[in-house]
Amino acid sequence: MTDTKPENVPALFRPYSLRELTFSNRVVVTPMCQYIADDGHIVDWHLEHHGRFALGGVGGACVESTGVTRDGRITPGCLGIYLDEHVEGLSRITATYHRHDIPVGIQLSHSGRKGSAAVPLEGAQPLEQGKGAWQTVAPSAIAMTDGWPVPHALSSTEIGELIGEFETAARRAVAADFDFIEVHGAHGYLINSFFSPIANQRDDEWGGDLARRMALPLAVSEAVRSAMPSGMPLFYRTSVVDGFDDGVTIEDSIELARALKQKGVDLLDCSSGGIVGASGRAAERPSPGYLVPYAKTLREEADIPTMAVGLIVEADQANDVVESGSADLVAMGRQLLDDPNFVLHAAQTLGHPDPWSLLPPSYGFFLSRWYR
Repeated sequence: MTDTKPENVPALFRPYSLRELTFSNRVVVTPMCQYIADDGHIVDWHLEHHGRFALGGVGGACVESTGVTRDGRITPGCLGIYLDEHVEGLSRITATYHRHDIPVGIQLSHSGRKGSAAVPLEGAQPLEQGKGAWQTVAPSAIAMTDGWPVPHALSSTEIGELIGEFETAARRAVAADFDFIEVHGAHGYLINSFFSPIANQRDDEWGGDLARRMALPLAVSEAVRSAMPSGMPLFYRTSVVDGFDDGVTIEDSIELARALKQKGVDLLDCSSGGIVGASGRAAERPSPGYLVPYAKTLREEADIPTMAVGLIVEADQANDVVESGSADLVAMGRQLLDDPNFVLHAAQTLGHPDPWSLLPPSYGFFLSRWYR
């Protein structure tokens, strides 16, 4: 009999629990926008896209950035959860993963001043007036970058209404049978723009010093938490640093992390950058594992679980993130697109005593004989 005691299994493949949810291994599909939705509704492509990962034995998955309002989408092709009618389609995605006992979450988002953009295959530039463009919103009337429209600065009343939209979206996510929810507080979108002094130049309860710039991230997280069952984990994706001298610093993010934990956030999904420019990339040049130190710092300084992301592409590299205590989960995107069987291949590389057990039984049975 194969000995799969925890001490004999590589760290990347040991189960991990948050609240009442358990991930069978530490590899999680990161949210990846597909830009092909129909008024926020899923299409067959979304099921095909997620089906590849569900058959590959990942520990968990998170559905792409999903707009809590129609105007909160990044592009007209982005998923939405602003209608009750969206629940049925999203439920088909959750069912795809649940057939294979894989937990799946959804990333709730509002694009803020980065919305009303064309899909990337059509240039990702601002939509033209009269050709589908909508009014974008932000904490202050400051354009995201040159050539982009100036957003409407939200009033306190409008901010309160948006917090309510996040809460309503969370209730729909629960109805769609998601296992966890992630609040998108990164990459220059609305919540991140309130946290960053580059985009938020208000002088009221929603902006100014660090405590007031934290107000919207905390209020949204608290509202979403209130709509969730007690056993359901809440994630928060954060841009740990803006990457500019006058932007968010890692010290700011440590304070935010501590406060988010008090509001019921269970794990931080650690990215960076995106406050200026349309790409959403970090200000620093990407390199393998370049964001892992942020996950490690927040995990240690705020005493909160983290998920690492950012060009994690090798089995040894991913395993070391967990084994070293840098993060609790490892989020992957492009590597899983390239190799949906990364989990199996990583398990073989790392010497897992029974790598075939990570796949659906039919796959494991036949592949185990192919490789012998």
